[in-house]
Amino acid sequence: MKKPDVDDYLQEGIYGTKETKPGERKRFLGTLRERIVVALTKGQVMQKKGLDEVDALMKEYPNAKLLLNGEISSRFYKPYRTAANKHGIRHTTVYNQESDTDIGAVLALDEAIEKEEIWIDTSTDENSEKEERGIKGFFKSLFKPVD
Repeated sequence: MKKPDVDDYLQEGIYGTKETKPGERKRFLGTLRERIVVALTKGQVMQKKGLDEVDALMKEYPNAKLLLNGEISSRFYKPYRTAANKHGIRHTTVYNQESDTDIGAVLALDEAIEKEEIWIDTSTDENSEKEERGIKGFFKSLFKPVD
């Protein structure tokens, strides 16, 4: 590794310190993908989907921290903050005007854990509900066998 010279100090003074994976950090509310225990989209946070799973993971990872997207109204992430307080988990609301992300909340550690699956899948519930309410559900109810 080369020794920093005057030019390096000037560049750091003008542009700030160099950051690893800035795109990843913008998307995941300031943390890296390799540190994430679970991530929720804005829609999942607003609909309180995944709250039970996040609560269980907070119990499993007591050293984690909860990062909440500041673009979401605080009334939507209040249950997540309550769960974090219950388990003694630090929580922070991240306001980043420069990036637009679909992430609503992230439970992350300070070190890498390389968890394979970080998303909570709530699509199966939504699809079955939509199917029941949709045209298929209508025809199913019409042609239901009579006892």
